[in-house]
Amino acid sequence: MTLGDAARRARRRGGVLLVALCLALVGSAIVAVGIGPVDVSPAVVARVVGAQLGLPIEATWSSSEESIVWLIRVPRVLLGAFVGAVLAMTGAAIQSLVRNPLADPYLLGISSGASTGAAASILFGVGSGLGAIALTGSAFVGALLAIVLVMTIARIGGSFVPSRLIFAGIAVGFALTALTNFLVFASESRDGTRAVLFWMLGSLGQARWPSVPIGLIAVVVALVAFTLWARRFDAIAISDDTALALGTNPTRFRAAAVIVVCLVIAAAVSVSGLIGFVGLVVPHIVRRLVGGRHSIVIPTSAVLGALLLVWADAAARVAFAPRELPLGILTALIGTPLLIALIRRSAER
Repeated sequence: MTLGDAARRARRRGGVLLVALCLALVGSAIVAVGIGPVDVSPAVVARVVGAQLGLPIEATWSSSEESIVWLIRVPRVLLGAFVGAVLAMTGAAIQSLVRNPLADPYLLGISSGASTGAAASILFGVGSGLGAIALTGSAFVGALLAIVLVMTIARIGGSFVPSRLIFAGIAVGFALTALTNFLVFASESRDGTRAVLFWMLGSLGQARWPSVPIGLIAVVVALVAFTLWARRFDAIAISDDTALALGTNPTRFRAAAVIVVCLVIAAAVSVSGLIGFVGLVVPHIVRRLVGGRHSIVIPTSAVLGALLLVWADAAARVAFAPRELPLGILTALIGTPLLIALIRRSAER
């Protein structure tokens, strides 16, 4: 078998897997909308959604079922899919940019900045003028602050190399985590402290329709940008010299890609809190299934990440019903054994 035949077979296998995952995601979304403290059958979910989209469907369901499905769970499932897709895509991108298989989207300190903004909003009312989006807006501004600090530190010396980017992210992350802890210490509100902790553990419990466009925009921006840059990711994942030989300035490309990564992660974190392991584990699984070509890795990671988070959120809703398990705990419980299995298989190979 020639190298060209192997590449075509890999692309075909990747295409089949991507289609299968897309179909699984659609079916999973319908089922997941019905899962919760109050169960709703997939048939009712499909009919309610169809009616809301303008299809001529006779209403045979109760008003409470319609409210649960359309006002609460559909936006929650959509936002979960969008956040999972963003985390997985940015994880694949970051691992290539810094050539570190243990890198994940939170390596750049963005999550710490979002936590600081969220804590300031919950504990001290910062951003209260924004109304219903005060928490989301404050978390996003905190994440943007972290982006500016990381980019400024990483550019010291003029060059923009992976090691300096990682060190800048770690330094800013520790500093902002300390600031968040100080805000919690300075507050005398026990309820506020619990709310900050719950937010930092990740949750889609506050998902409503106004939050969905934020996740959708983040997904579209990440998917379009990373797909267009797929060949550049392939090159820079090998070495900066390879990227230069293929006509890509590694410093400029890395800076542009990091800015996109930071912005979409800031958007995702601002509406969901901190949800770990998705951006670390999913790209590894995808690369084992379809190879290392980013033209396939990026969209497949997006769909698999969305699928994982949709089911993780469904499990979080019912695991300790009527209480809700924070998503960050569940994804860590799922991701840790997967990561250990991947490490073991790598060692065996």
